[in-house]
Amino acid sequence: MQGDGYYENTRDDIVRELPRPIGSVLDVGCGSGGVGPGLRRAGASKLTGIEVVAEQAQRAREVYDEVIAAPVEQAIDELHGPFDTIICLDVLEHLVDPEAVMSDLHRVAAPGARLEVSVPNARHFSLVTDLVVRGTFGYTDWGHRDRTHLRWFTRRDIVNAMERCGWRVQRVSHPELHRARGLDRATRGLSTEFLVGQWYVLGVSVR
Repeated sequence: MQGDGYYENTRDDIVRELPRPIGSVLDVGCGSGGVGPGLRRAGASKLTGIEVVAEQAQRAREVYDEVIAAPVEQAIDELHGPFDTIICLDVLEHLVDPEAVMSDLHRVAAPGARLEVSVPNARHFSLVTDLVVRGTFGYTDWGHRDRTHLRWFTRRDIVNAMERCGWRVQRVSHPELHRARGLDRATRGLSTEFLVGQWYVLGVSVR
């Protein structure tokens, strides 16, 4: 089972890079509200969350102005938008139809709204190692091969999916590389596709 820490991530590196002003924020998959304080400090005028796990949604209500405890596919119709910034951090890979959700989010998006997503990198070298060397996909209870993941994205996959759903991609980034930084420099960034565990993608609504 996933521990509480799974729902408490603050994601400070992502919040730090969100375009300002942040305005009214929708946090899809807000967990227990760990990202909320950082969003407040960054100037969020209102915080709304969606969280499918009722216990975690209740905890998030201590931080957010409103939290809907339901699957995102159902919760969108209950939202009181519009929202200037929408974040889907480690959410899309858990959905049956992530593109349908990204398209539906336009219904609650303000003109020029931003959508920030993070997804596990399907090309991470650890997956290749498990498949080729160990002969297993290597599902775990959390992390890169979380057994609840239904969809997988490479950098190109998530960029193309967002573009198809009406979000013009403005920036693709990733968590800072630490131990592999030297290798990344030596290969002039060519190894990045295999070294980073996640992709961060920022899109702007064009509908």
